[in-house]
Amino acid sequence: MKYFSYVVEHDYGLAPNPFGGYCSLAVCKPGIRGNINLNIGDWVIGTGGKKLKSDNHIIYLMQISEKLTFNGYYKDERFQYKKPIPNGSLVQIFGDNFYFKDEETEKWHQDISAHSFKNKNKHINTDTSSEIVLVAERFYYFGDMSVEIPDEFKAICKKGPGMKYKDLEEIGEFFVKWVTTSFDEGIIGDPISWQEFNSFHNQYKFEI
Repeated sequence: MKYFSYVVEHDYGLAPNPFGGYCSLAVCKPGIRGNINLNIGDWVIGTGGKKLKSDNHIIYLMQISEKLTFNGYYKDERFQYKKPIPNGSLVQIFGDNFYFKDEETEKWHQDISAHSFKNKNKHINTDTSSEIVLVAERFYYFGDMSVEIPDEFKAICKKGPGMKYKDLEEIGEFFVKWVTTSFDEGIIGDPISWQEFNSFHNQYKFEI
C-alpha cells in the first residue's frame, strides 16, 4: 500500500469532487491520476498550502477503489450526477464529469464546465494528458473544516508543486490511522474556495 501526498491549490469541489457518494479526481493533477505506481487500495492525501491559507492542514483523504478512463467515467450511470450543470447549484457547476473522446476521430470533447470559461485549451491539454479518473468509495473530505495535522505527522505534507510518495509508507500508515479513527467518513465541510462566489456569473474571475 502506498501513500501519495500533494498540495491542493484550489478547492472548488472540482478536484477532488466529493459529491454523489464518491470522491473523484478526474481533472487537474495528471501526474497523480496517471502515475503507474498508484494502484487500487492506495491513498491520496491532499493538504493545504498558502493559496488556501491552510498550511499543514488536511483537505481530503481518499482510498482508491477504481481507476477508470474518461470515456468509462462519462458513460457510467453512477457518475451522471457529476456532470456539470452551468446554471445549477455550486455542486452542479463544479461537476467533474465532462470529458469524452470520440472513438472514431480520437478527438477530445469537453462539455460546458468550470474549465470552459478561462484557459480552456490549456485545461483540455492538461486534463487529458492522463485519461485516468480516480474514484474512491472511502474518503474524508474536510474542505473549509480542514484541521491542522499533528506535528508527528507533518512530514506527510508535500511542499511546493508535484507529489510525494516515496518513503511515506510508515508515516502514511500512522497518518491514515489518525484520520480514520478521529473523523467520520464522507463530506465534513464545504469547498474552501466557494467563499469566493456570489453567483455563477462571476466565476470567470477566478482561476479554476
